[in-house]
Amino acid sequence: MNKQNWTYKKLGEVGSVIGGSTPKTDVPEFWNGEFAWITPAELDGSKYVSSTIRTITEKAVSKTNLTLLPVGTVLLSSRAPIGKVCITKIPMYCNQGFKNIVCSDELNNEFLYWWLKGKSDFLNSLGVGATFKEISKRMVEQIVVPVPPLATQSRIVSELDLLQSLIDKQKAQLKEYDTLAQSIFYDMFGDPVENEKGWEVNRLGDLCDVTSSKRIFAEEYVERGVPFYRSKEVIERSKGLPISVELFISEERYRDVKDKFGVPVVGDILVTAVGTIGKIWTVNIKDPFYFKDGNVVWLRKINKEMVDSDYFRASLILLVEEYKKVNANGAAYNALTIAKLKDMQCVLPPLSLQQTFATKIELIEKQKTAISKSIAETQKLFDYTMDKYFG
Repeated sequence: MNKQNWTYKKLGEVGSVIGGSTPKTDVPEFWNGEFAWITPAELDGSKYVSSTIRTITEKAVSKTNLTLLPVGTVLLSSRAPIGKVCITKIPMYCNQGFKNIVCSDELNNEFLYWWLKGKSDFLNSLGVGATFKEISKRMVEQIVVPVPPLATQSRIVSELDLLQSLIDKQKAQLKEYDTLAQSIFYDMFGDPVENEKGWEVNRLGDLCDVTSSKRIFAEEYVERGVPFYRSKEVIERSKGLPISVELFISEERYRDVKDKFGVPVVGDILVTAVGTIGKIWTVNIKDPFYFKDGNVVWLRKINKEMVDSDYFRASLILLVEEYKKVNANGAAYNALTIAKLKDMQCVLPPLSLQQTFATKIELIEKQKTAISKSIAETQKLFDYTMDKYFG
């Protein structure tokens, strides 16, 4: 791309950098007022923010000496973590975890948003501090950004917005298919927790072998070899996304655990058990891999005479969701143990009815696979476009 007419300037030259702070939390008169006040934890990846969890009063603003962030401000988290970006849709204040940019007429705020989105690694490299990394106002002001002609900035924004919109719509389609599958399940079998249709019930531990992997220590990782999955990779697999393997074990170590303890095979189920719990992947690849104990629970040797695999997976999704609801406010929510999975109660309609359900789900899964491939292709185009303009 021809960038000859682009200029490059420090952010402090094309915008004002504004921070924030937290009013004293033990002063009731400072809180639940008419002014929006935001923290980095509220930035969820969306391009815009139009509401905040907490609000503050006029007294808090004056006593804390806060500066109002106008509509269109580019929010940039400066610690815990560094590099989350968003654009304000309403005026608001913020805590000390931000170094925000109010753009001048030279710089399109949405152009800056996309540029910052592509510079997460760079922004994190600027962080300093012993306890936790942080970037200062001075650092942000010194960051050099491209400043193409405004018409070029607008065109780049439109191009990236379009690609992101396509990805978002495709992801929404996947959720709609998941909702459809769940609706079919409820229509055919009722609520698997309430079991209002009075189906036979069995423990999950009686329907399959609920276990995990053998421990692999950090010193056993190698640069290249057999992929080693953590929760992150299992989640990517469950969503049909491109896999971003970062860890490997040697082929010799893989053969050793395979011969002694076995490894997942096609049709087995892996469930994330720590952090983002309850993401479920039915193994659908024959390529060798192994996984991290504790992070992932392994369901194998499913009794095919009693339960259909697709029905079993759908039941498991609903049972885990119910578990998460029940334990949402407790420490147990952070972990899904082998013992807890074994004791979950699975309703068992006649196998023929389960297989009818499986036939319907197979059609849905084919559609989801096609959409997932489309998402991956669009994401590649998006990444290429970001690199073309900002790489």
